[in-house]
This record gives sequence, structure tokens and C-alpha cells, in this order.
Amino acid sequence: MNKVTGIGGIFFKCKDPQAMNEWYKKHLGFDTGPYGTSFKWRQNEDSSKKGLTQWNLFPEKTNYFQPSAKDFMINYRVENLELLVEELKKENVTIVDKIEAYDYGKFVHIMDMEGNKIELWEPKEGGS
Repeated sequence: MNKVTGIGGIFFKCKDPQAMNEWYKKHLGFDTGPYGTSFKWRQNEDSSKKGLTQWNLFPEKTNYFQPSAKDFMINYRVENLELLVEELKKENVTIVDKIEAYDYGKFVHIMDMEGNKIELWEPKEGGS
């Protein structure tokens, strides 16, 4: 089973997300908005399949990364999230919450062995 298929997003905390968005826009050319920016790409094996990697800033006081005390979180793209979560449970990996589904895919959060919260994302079929 192919567990992780790529990086779905990179998120980190900062003192002033709006000012940081502007800094990245001005100095690095990011097309930022309220939810950061999306880097769109096509799969190497099948160029008809599109994907995206999300980059987003969070306020430094956000609780979204808890229970991790770290200032960043990585989102990994996965296939078959339900099956992967069942495997991770058998391997005694800490599952932080339940799988939630949205119009753009399914998500769940886990913790790695050093307390980093990880977001797993199964994009919706045909979506990014």
C-alpha cells in the first residue's frame, strides 16, 4: 500500500499572518490570500491528473496545531485514508481526531514520535 503520495501543505505560525502574506507576495511572488496560496502541479506518471500543495500561515496563538507545541504542521497527501488509519492504529500511532470529510477531501490528524502533529489528506476523487 502506498501510504503517502506527496506533500499536501505546509503550515506555520507567525506573529502577523497578514503582514507575512504580504511579505511573501512582495519578495517571493506568492499569490497569497486569506488561506495562503496553492502551488498547482500535475502528476509525473499521468500528466492529466492535477494536484496542489497548500502553503498557509496561522496566528501564533492558534490552537489548530495542538496537542503539538511546535510552530509548524505538514499535511501529507494519502490514498485510502480509512485503511491507512486502521494500519496506523495497529502500529500504535496516536490518532488525534476522527476522519472528517469536506467537499475537497478527507482529513485526520496524527502525532509522530517527537510530538509533531501531522495532517493526513485524501483529496476528493478527481480533485486536487
